Amino acid sequence: QVQLVESGGGLVQPGGSLRLSCAASGSIFSILPMGWYRQAPGKQRELVASITSSGNTNYADSVKGRFTISRDNAKNTVYLQMNSLKPEDTAVYYCKEDYFASWGQGTQVTVSS
Repeated sequence: QVQLVESGGGLVQPGGSLRLSCAASGSIFSILPMGWYRQAPGKQRELVASITSSGNTNYADSVKGRFTISRDNAKNTVYLQMNSLKPEDTAVYYCKEDYFASWGQGTQVTVSS
């Protein structure tokens, strides 16, 4: 099992930026496909971005061109850089690894003026 801990959420104005981090335990991080998901109130959890062990990325249409997922295998960490944030990006953001299907506890992102 892999333990995941997210950080970096908060309150930001529309048009602002945030960087989320997800730190993973264990020694196999480099082979894990990783993803960022989000869940807004009253909505289903949705995939925001994913990254394979080799660094290939995939994005939801709603965040393409604004969000960037990356990983640092030396630090066992995956990141989500979020730019040009919109109120509709408000949600709890979760990271997930797709080998054991472990989830983090989530971090709140609120975009509001």
